[in-house]
Amino acid sequence: MNQNLTADRQTFVTHLECSITGERYEADQLHGLSRAGRPLLVRYDLNAVRSAVSRETIEARSTDLWRWRELLPVRHTSNIVSLGEIETPLVPLTKSGGPNVLVKDEGRLPTGSFKARGLVMAVAMAKELGVKKIAMPTNGNAGAALAAYATRCGIETIVFCPDDTPEINVREIAMQGARVWRVNGLIDDCGAIVGKGAAEGRWFDFSTLKEPYRIEGKKTMGLELATQFGWKLPDAIFYPTGGGTGLIGMWKAFDELEKLGWIGSERPKMFAVQASGCAPIVRAFEAGEEHAERWEDASTVAAGIRVPKAVGDFLILRAVRESGGQAMAVGDPAILKAVDAAAKQDGLLLCPEGGATLAAYHQALNTGLVDEDDKVVLFNCATGLKYPMPEAPQALGRTRPIDFDAL
Repeated sequence: MNQNLTADRQTFVTHLECSITGERYEADQLHGLSRAGRPLLVRYDLNAVRSAVSRETIEARSTDLWRWRELLPVRHTSNIVSLGEIETPLVPLTKSGGPNVLVKDEGRLPTGSFKARGLVMAVAMAKELGVKKIAMPTNGNAGAALAAYATRCGIETIVFCPDDTPEINVREIAMQGARVWRVNGLIDDCGAIVGKGAAEGRWFDFSTLKEPYRIEGKKTMGLELATQFGWKLPDAIFYPTGGGTGLIGMWKAFDELEKLGWIGSERPKMFAVQASGCAPIVRAFEAGEEHAERWEDASTVAAGIRVPKAVGDFLILRAVRESGGQAMAVGDPAILKAVDAAAKQDGLLLCPEGGATLAAYHQALNTGLVDEDDKVVLFNCATGLKYPMPEAPQALGRTRPIDFDAL
């Protein structure tokens, strides 16, 4: 077991590994991308994990993100930064979805989105490795999560976002202590600024998959699904895909769980859901390509998946293909219709990205990619309360006295 003996908590990280070449990198050192310019993946001594902890032990713990500590990279308890990362519920969507459709509602997490999972882990590791200043591009929710966690542990943070980022996200980032800049461009334009500053030594680059640890936080979505389904997995997962960290992370989680002997070899079909106005992964999937070219003039109401080019494109495509799933694109009208249906029929307010997964599910059902009997999980990646809502004509003005005939 390659366990760090100076750590005050049992950890099992052995090394980091280039996701495309397999080249090994030392753990406990600060890394960005590999020498091949690709994401680094954290590797564990899974035999030692199996000896140290059982499924039953995991089940007996409090149902928060940190119950999975043996499969997470933080060595020192003092470096954990937390705002109360709960296990998110599975909410049935029986009317607008179907009898076997569940929504994993990530909007219940701190800062209201699943970005909390990745950023809590990445910030904890930045603290552990001595990072003092971070910069990151964001479409909104990731910047808010970074600002919250980095501020909590005293790391200086600069966030760059497209100039049409929703105002509530910009204010949230600033309110939580980060310096936020609007950029005339898309998220990859913001990323270019971050990369240039990092190359000049101004800050550490926290862009999606350009540090190794956000994926470790995001993989807890897959770990949670295993326990929530009784150490089995659903038949299909529909995941809103921009940078794709969560989809990649879940695929990694399933592999680790199988190697531990905690689940079998069965896998869900992974559906990478994009908007038709920004669908580089879909285009690459349909063309049989391993990498996705940049999507020009990207536009969609689902800003969180408006990512013209993803550094982990080949990992997303690999997971989708290996699972027998598909990359799917849905239009903005279908996204908004799905958000409306879930709210009015099931009382669950989805974010636009979550609405995209519901729209994609119906598209997959209509084309025979899934059946009504399949156990399906849709990911709602943020609370719908952060997003603009249509006017409410049914909210009538106050009258004195009340006009009961109008009720």
